[in-house]
Amino acid sequence: QVQLVESGGGLVQAGGSLRLSCAASGLTFSGYGMGWFRRAPGKERVFVAGINWRDSTYYADSVKGRFTISRDNAKNTVYLQMNSLKLEDTAAYFCAADASGATRTAAMSYHYWGQGTQVTVSS
Repeated sequence: QVQLVESGGGLVQAGGSLRLSCAASGLTFSGYGMGWFRRAPGKERVFVAGINWRDSTYYADSVKGRFTISRDNAKNTVYLQMNSLKLEDTAAYFCAADASGATRTAAMSYHYWGQGTQVTVSS
């Protein structure tokens, strides 16, 4: 049974930093593409960042230069380092796993999802 468990969310002031983690189990993690998505209140879920099985990364324009996605295959974990946080980064953040191993931006491409972790940025 595949499980993705996010952690690291919380309340942070604008300009601050957080690091999200997503621990995976029940899959051959190194072969999966991993992505982070977010859903702000009243909005659709959107792609934030992705990393493929070869460690190539891709970012949404809104977070480029501020967020960094990385993975540790030995720990079956993907991370999202978020710096210079803005009010508009407030959302529930979800990690997802893509069995193709690719870096894809469409949520429907991903096979497994975590339950999410809330990030709230305050002024």
